[in-house]
Amino acid sequence: MEPQTVLEKAYQLTGEKLKDEPTGHDWWHIHRVTRLAKLIAKKENADEFVCEMAALLHDLVDEKLVDDKKRETEKLAEWLADNEVPGETVRHILDIIGTLSFQGGTGTKMSTLEGRIVQDADRIDAIGAIGIARTFVYAGARGSLIYDPQLEPRSEMTAEQYREGKSTAINHFYEKLLKLKELMNTETGRQLAEERHEFMEQYLVRFYSEWNLGNGSGL
Repeated sequence: MEPQTVLEKAYQLTGEKLKDEPTGHDWWHIHRVTRLAKLIAKKENADEFVCEMAALLHDLVDEKLVDDKKRETEKLAEWLADNEVPGETVRHILDIIGTLSFQGGTGTKMSTLEGRIVQDADRIDAIGAIGIARTFVYAGARGSLIYDPQLEPRSEMTAEQYREGKSTAINHFYEKLLKLKELMNTETGRQLAEERHEFMEQYLVRFYSEWNLGNGSGL
């Protein structure tokens, strides 16, 4: 099967599965991450097909969205095989999406350029103005508060604590978002992350100013 045909089917599959996803991991997140991955892949001279496919499919096996990651990964492997994606390419794509997640900062390092690119693309969509919007959508969907001055951000977490522990939308900036700029894998990713990171810092200054009625900032 031609690569473009497989890509078209992957767009359709993901669009159908994630169109109504309510936590900020919806189809439009996939759309943005895929565009970013394609942009970075061109600049970094990577395999564009692998980057685009992994970006399109990455949230179909995300532990935040599925009950059984292993089973969903098996189903996705079957889907790729059914669509005549070569076995080595299937393994590459599945390796990327299986190790993409932040996991409280404990995630496995990406072993290939394509993996590093898709991870950068996913993380760039988690910061800046869009990242802020997604943070509050995710917090609301999970029943977390906007902010609680008495609940300090967590610094050391296991992947399970990161997923299940009590937090707030504002704490999420410190637990993940503000760390991502320094975790970018590629030079292109670092360049794209810089302005978005600065915007988040400016947002937090304004947030604390309003929270404290103009009397300083900070936790």
